[in-house]
Amino acid sequence: MQNPLMQTIEALAKEKGIEPDMIITAIEDAVLTASRKYYKTNENLKTRFNQETGQVDLFAIKHIVKDVDDPSTQISLKEAQDLYGDEAEVDMEIEFPKRTDVLGRIAAQTAKQVIFQKVREAERENIYAEYNQRIGEVINSTVKRFESGDLIVEIGRVEAVLPRKEQSRAESYTPGERIRAVIKGVNRSAKGPQIVLSRTDPALLIKLFEQEVPEIYDGTVMIRGAVREAGDRAKVAVYSRERDVDPVGACVGMKGTRVQAIIRELRGEKIDIVEWSDDPILFVTNALSPAKVQRVSIVDEKDRVMEVVVEDKQLSLAIGKKGQNVRLAAKLTGWRIDIKSEEEKRKEVEAQFGALEAGDAQAQMDALFPDTPADAEQKESAAEPEDTQPAEASTEVEQS
Repeated sequence: MQNPLMQTIEALAKEKGIEPDMIITAIEDAVLTASRKYYKTNENLKTRFNQETGQVDLFAIKHIVKDVDDPSTQISLKEAQDLYGDEAEVDMEIEFPKRTDVLGRIAAQTAKQVIFQKVREAERENIYAEYNQRIGEVINSTVKRFESGDLIVEIGRVEAVLPRKEQSRAESYTPGERIRAVIKGVNRSAKGPQIVLSRTDPALLIKLFEQEVPEIYDGTVMIRGAVREAGDRAKVAVYSRERDVDPVGACVGMKGTRVQAIIRELRGEKIDIVEWSDDPILFVTNALSPAKVQRVSIVDEKDRVMEVVVEDKQLSLAIGKKGQNVRLAAKLTGWRIDIKSEEEKRKEVEAQFGALEAGDAQAQMDALFPDTPADAEQKESAAEPEDTQPAEASTEVEQS
């Protein structure tokens, strides 16, 4: 029949999700630590858990040598042969039992603390090994409590944290409520919950589309990018591998049923689904949806700068509330977008032509009316009378 301590160890291991051997090792280490504090010797102590009796046996290990230098860790060959006969040889080790019933209350408290610490470390390492491979996965959780703005949720029997910065500002939660979130990271040695969740990460949006749209799940339609301003608006770029499948229509669904399910999960966040293209001009045009674009031109391909011209009445729609639409489009496409209305573009072109005309007017006049040889002689003769007057005066003096 199994002893009660072994039954308790197995029940604890099942509850914590760890192996019973880890708890047994923790018990052995705890008794060993308490024994060293009690005996305060240099002996090489060792513990062994007896699964039949449920007791932890304590031994002092001594090494058989010819000449003893340290009596606490060594024993002479002669003494060893007196105890165990001719079987004892040099370099063998002998275990000498020591009492554990004398350790006392303080030693028991020390052992208890060590056991709890070892079990917690094993549990945390087990959680890290399991959930570190699941980063980016969407999981269901239950709201448990609030701590300084952070949300503590339960994932099965494991606690996780949804930090304030990873919560959507449009959402509010109540204890016992079920929410879906994406695993953003797992801390190996943090105090408190190790698993960090997020409701604002674009990965949550991508995973929700994979769950709601079969064409994305089977790879027919691909999500080439997703950006969010959680609680307000999001943009998703999709691409179809098959010519007959409309990627935007597949994501929207019949009468918008598919995308509406995702919007409800994100508590009313607006989602723009646009078609991805390898042509940057077409991609930027699509990304600025729902605004209608008139013209798109690449200003600087190296720095990825584009100029977009829209109708005057479409300017506010293209820019969006507080620049939200153009900001999300720029993040989605990776291009810096400069939006102008047709009126602004017309005034800019007129100003450029005006400056060009003013600067080139004199050059054009010189080109049309160049100086003739007669004009050049006239300019030279204008300076001659000043030089000839002295000569005329001297002639008159000679005649007189």
